[in-house]
Amino acid sequence: MASRVYNSFKQLSAKGTIDLDTHNIWVALLMTNTTADTENDSKEHIGQLTTLDECDGANYVRKALGSKAVNLDDGNDRAEFDAADVTWSALGNGTRAIQGVLVYVDTDNDGASADDASNDIIAWIEFAATQNPGGGDFTVSWNAEGILQLA
Repeated sequence: MASRVYNSFKQLSAKGTIDLDTHNIWVALLMTNTTADTENDSKEHIGQLTTLDECDGANYVRKALGSKAVNLDDGNDRAEFDAADVTWSALGNGTRAIQGVLVYVDTDNDGASADDASNDIIAWIEFAATQNPGGGDFTVSWNAEGILQLA
């Protein structure tokens, strides 16, 4: 499948409920059994995804995005959401390869999966190929045009 912006985020963004500049935006690495890549309709929170399949490699934790910014790109008639690249140090291989990144709003900014019933999903960013970090530093480098382009 491909990357996607979840319908629920589109609605919450249009209502002004989610502010990408000021809310606690986090990321989770998901492995190849996830359904985050195929589910879109009627899914608002992480806990509503049928199968999360979060990375279980050594030294893995969910990460907060830093240096968040929303910029206007008049040339392309859109807004772009970007943040600093994210690195996991000495990330071990999980039981399956990593397929992509789930971007979400962490309602209490603690990164805990216990809050997944209320953590709003924003987007699924799929890698060009699955990844096995092998114990080295693992960096997600965002697209030069930003994490999300909202047209």
